[in-house]
Amino acid sequence: MKFRVERDVLAEAVTWTARSLPTRPPVPVLAGVRLEADSSGVVQLSSFDYEVSARSEIAADVSEPGTVLVSGRLLAEIARALPAKPVDLALDGTRVVVTCGASRFTLLTMPVEEYPALPAMPAEVGVVRGDELTEAVAQVTVAASRDDTLPLLTGVRMEIEGDLITLLATDRYRLALRTLPWTPATPGLSAVALVRARTLSDAAKSLGGSDQVTVALATGTGVDLIGFEAGGRHTTSLLVDGDYPPVRRLFPEESPIHAVVAKAALIEAAKRVSLVAERNTPIRLAFSAGQVVLDAGQGDDAQASEALEASLTGEDITVAFNPQYLLDGLGALSTDFVRMAFTHPNKPVEFTGQGSLEGEDDRSYRYLLVPIRFAS
Repeated sequence: MKFRVERDVLAEAVTWTARSLPTRPPVPVLAGVRLEADSSGVVQLSSFDYEVSARSEIAADVSEPGTVLVSGRLLAEIARALPAKPVDLALDGTRVVVTCGASRFTLLTMPVEEYPALPAMPAEVGVVRGDELTEAVAQVTVAASRDDTLPLLTGVRMEIEGDLITLLATDRYRLALRTLPWTPATPGLSAVALVRARTLSDAAKSLGGSDQVTVALATGTGVDLIGFEAGGRHTTSLLVDGDYPPVRRLFPEESPIHAVVAKAALIEAAKRVSLVAERNTPIRLAFSAGQVVLDAGQGDDAQASEALEASLTGEDITVAFNPQYLLDGLGALSTDFVRMAFTHPNKPVEFTGQGSLEGEDDRSYRYLLVPIRFAS
């Protein structure tokens, strides 16, 4: 195998392909990136850890086709450190020689024949705008659990109904829902998939720069897979197995009280007030006509309070939240104002975005947060 490629092209492709390599691979070859140079002038880079696969294709000047397997992380570090000149990669016995200007590196190869076959890309089910996918996934994954002892809740439930995709995630303390439009390959398509939040977030961030991201899905055929493709890059992931809890019913049907506050001001005030909130202690928000007062700390501890303008519809209400969960929800909104809908001081509060103080709320993104009970 022997080929020449531009440094930036190689560095970007290796970094992307190696991004999901396991830190402690169950077998040594899974720490590798497979490079396959084709006589047509295409080099395919692949990685796989039995759950997530990644493939990218780059154009190169291939003088000798062939396949090698080398340490993915090491090759990525080397490629990023090389000078801005063309890079030559050549197989020399059991080693790969990387030459770039006056720099020369020699990497040991791993046995290609021991590398597992990558899963085939599932059938395409539709396309979605890259920027919308990136925003939607970021808004929803803030609520996904990071506790691996509850694997179901570390996933994002993807519901496909016709020309809409709904993403749902919860860690039992908050629930995020985002609906976004897309173009299905088959009109009237209906499907459900539970995707690892980490994998979905990674795919959305790395492929979201493209205008269109192709979504592929295979369920009920033995191996349940989801795939994403954009700009010559493909990634697949096994779906999470199990039945996701029926979380949609947690959203209240009606809320007799709601308040609207400028989002940026509320975020800044919450950050300041939460400085005195000890670990696992809440900050309180007391809503009354024309204002909301945030406060934290009590008794002999440090205390803080701050008042902001707020528009309140309904009776006065006081709620308390985990400060980080509150900031996560506010940070996920893309509007200038936040609308908080209440049913009871101890019942979950629904956050939605509003473009203006008097406008309608945008219900394409909804964040439900369970308040913390406090002694009144």
